[in-house]
Amino acid sequence: MKARIGVYKFSSCDGCQLAFLNLGETLLALDELVEISYFAEAGMMDEDTPVDIAFVEGSISTAADRERIRRIRDHSGRLVTMGACATAGGLQALRNLADASAWLADVYATPEVLDSLDQALPVAEFVEVDLELWGCPVDSRQLLAAVRSLLFGVLPPPQREKLCLECKRQQAVCVMVTKGEPCMGPVTRSGCGAICPRFGRACYACYGPAESPNGSALGRRFEGLGLLPEQVARRFLFINSHADAFLEAGQRWMSGHD
Repeated sequence: MKARIGVYKFSSCDGCQLAFLNLGETLLALDELVEISYFAEAGMMDEDTPVDIAFVEGSISTAADRERIRRIRDHSGRLVTMGACATAGGLQALRNLADASAWLADVYATPEVLDSLDQALPVAEFVEVDLELWGCPVDSRQLLAAVRSLLFGVLPPPQREKLCLECKRQQAVCVMVTKGEPCMGPVTRSGCGAICPRFGRACYACYGPAESPNGSALGRRFEGLGLLPEQVARRFLFINSHADAFLEAGQRWMSGHD
């Protein structure tokens, strides 16, 4: 009997689901090995079908989301979060740093009718997560590697090395050294192939914090490049703002203290 897979969406842009669909012919080959039981973006709509592996995209932003993720967890063997929103709140979690109720009142005439939690949070804040796949969006190769490992009953080894190592492998010129750009590569995990630095652009940390990130040292380097403390904080408090290491560093620089 084939293993059953479900792909579920919460508050997000759909980019990580597209990483599945972008597999193209490889997705058809994957369908020979597994049964995709739920994937709304691809047409399979029976959400309550039990699955062996649940891939979840998006942050939990409403009370309905909170109850739904618990139901999905109850009928899933393994639960995998994919992408920045599911693993670290994503861009939606930026509202956690401000008065979200005031924002709603400014935008909506009757904000009291909205079903919105006080914060937009990662999936792991509500249910047990077996594997986190970082990225904004995730890479299709990550998904395939995760499926392959899980079909053998094991978790893939975590990818925690820093993006700077990927830059060296790709022979990318360091944009912070040569151009003075505030690059987040020294504290960001690899996985993207160093796309931005290879095209002369500073990394903006879409793959989340690497192992043992030194936010204080990097922040001081950014100050040396001319950034104000608030600008340093914004480098950390962006796509993965609810990741512990980035949240701590960002709040420290936001307060003006190293």
